[in-house]
Amino acid sequence: MTVREILKMGDPRLLRIAKPVEQFDTPEMRELIADMFETMKHANGAGLAAPQIGVDLQLVIYGYDSNVRYPDAPPVPKTVLINPVITPLDDTEVDGWEGCLSVPGLRGVVPRWERIRYTGFDELGNAIAREADGFHARVVQHECDHLIGRLYPTRMRDLTQFGYTSVLFPDMDPNADD
Repeated sequence: MTVREILKMGDPRLLRIAKPVEQFDTPEMRELIADMFETMKHANGAGLAAPQIGVDLQLVIYGYDSNVRYPDAPPVPKTVLINPVITPLDDTEVDGWEGCLSVPGLRGVVPRWERIRYTGFDELGNAIAREADGFHARVVQHECDHLIGRLYPTRMRDLTQFGYTSVLFPDMDPNADD
């Protein structure tokens, strides 16, 4: 397993549309997924999308039992999600603070659907179909945005609620949001 470099906002590769995965459970895919989990863990992330490490594939990973970047968030199941499709279950949106490994040191309030259904495939090509709400739904939507070339600041509606984590959350572990 290798910790990969995470691309930062401003890198044009983060703006590309990812391609669907066509082959599952290959040695290359297993290595990529292992590297992504290692990279996410190393960066204290809640999730990571393949485009964030320069790989143009529709692949996201997420999940943790506890996370120093989101200490009040409930656990999210460890998941590999390939070729995802998200469907809102109703029109209810909720504002919430988000950060991003590709936008280090900053946080902003982002509206997201409260309840979603997501479908896709796991690393072996088995179908996944789940419903999620709250922070779990937020994480999935955030990571899947990377597959369409979107970073969370482009979803924000009020830039007065955007700033440095160290200023907005001074009691947070200073190493949690690098």
